[in-house]
Amino acid sequence: MSTTRRSTFRRDGETGRQGDKEIEVVNRQRLCAVDREVVVKLARAALDRIGHQDAALTITFIRDRAMRRLNRDYRGIDKPTDVLSFTYHEGEEIVAPEMESRHLGDVVISVETAGRYARELGLTFDREIAHLVIHGALHLAGYDHETDDGEMNKIEGKLRKELLK
Repeated sequence: MSTTRRSTFRRDGETGRQGDKEIEVVNRQRLCAVDREVVVKLARAALDRIGHQDAALTITFIRDRAMRRLNRDYRGIDKPTDVLSFTYHEGEEIVAPEMESRHLGDVVISVETAGRYARELGLTFDREIAHLVIHGALHLAGYDHETDDGEMNKIEGKLRKELLK
């Protein structure tokens, strides 16, 4: 039996596929409930506000064991982390009209690490997930808080204020 469940959201508010404008949510864990509709709407709103109205992405929820493996294999860090972003078009201009695919890439979130961080920060699990969705979407859109002199942090703070009321 597969634990993979998918949910997508079209620009017109209907659930389903609509070409490159799709936000897909894949749940590969059973530990924590994730409100797919909320995640999809938040990711879409964040992308819209940063000028990526036609962009698509996939958000996958996993547990620490799988996240540790990804973090080790792709970053050389042998421990789980809360969120990883895997861009499809690194170094390319993402919004170029001639691009065939506007799928930015994948955001992967560990629900176990997110839950621990939420408790440490005094946040709800859902609020921490919302922070990670915004953070991951910004990384896929080309922002990097480690190299951009605070630009990503400013945009992320603004999006949190606007979208997480």
